Amino acid sequence: MIIGNKTFIDNTYIMGILNVTPDSFSDGGNYCSVSDALRHTEKMIADGADIIDVGGESTRPGYTLIPDDEEISRVVPVIEAIKKNFDIPVSSDTYKSAVAKAAVDAGADLINDIWGLKYDSLMADVIAKSGASCCLMHNRHDTCYTSFIQNVIDDLSESISIAKAAGIPDDRIMIDPGVGFSKSLEQNLEITNRLEELDVLGYPVLLGTSRKSMIGLSLDLPADQRLEGTLVTTVFAVQKKCLFVRVHDVAENKRAVVMTQKLIGRE
Repeated sequence: MIIGNKTFIDNTYIMGILNVTPDSFSDGGNYCSVSDALRHTEKMIADGADIIDVGGESTRPGYTLIPDDEEISRVVPVIEAIKKNFDIPVSSDTYKSAVAKAAVDAGADLINDIWGLKYDSLMADVIAKSGASCCLMHNRHDTCYTSFIQNVIDDLSESISIAKAAGIPDDRIMIDPGVGFSKSLEQNLEITNRLEELDVLGYPVLLGTSRKSMIGLSLDLPADQRLEGTLVTTVFAVQKKCLFVRVHDVAENKRAVVMTQKLIGRE
């Protein structure tokens, strides 16, 4: 997988979450200024992050859609500042083509689309023309599954087809099972436990479970007490050969990745 000027292969890498939003479910309002965002980026890099994922709109359950220009005004100065000050790939967490275009123009190397290119018909072309990479997450408007895992695979296959039709190269595509999106608790647990079945699609997998409701509901814990649960899912991700885990707590998850890789001989 190529992201920016770096190639990621054979290990599990850390995508550090940087929400420049006032209302994200666990860290909203913490990093809204460029200076705060840069300080947190510096810490995440020191803690072992391999890529920084910048989000300008909360996608928590019941989130409020914000105008494109507002989202752009939040993320572009942060992306520009990160690229100016650090040598690390940057991802833009957006499903809107106008925001994606502004993000890649500012230096973003990857577009992380929670709708897998299905929300905005212009998104795939924006990514293809920019040369950026993409992460295609599983999502849908309904929860009417007939065969859950197969339906997820089929939905992701549709996203991949959109990407390929637009001309996005295979080595710039990865997929995300979409834990926490259009799924029940039981389905979130099932897809996390059966991640290896996504290998049939032939693309690297990113797992994003950090502090999510799957962990909160399983352990009956609020968002700020879900670290241990997140670490368990990170261990699962390494065992199932995911290429990335997307996390808030970089240092702890990095240690879990390294230890698990040593135990299973995957370094």
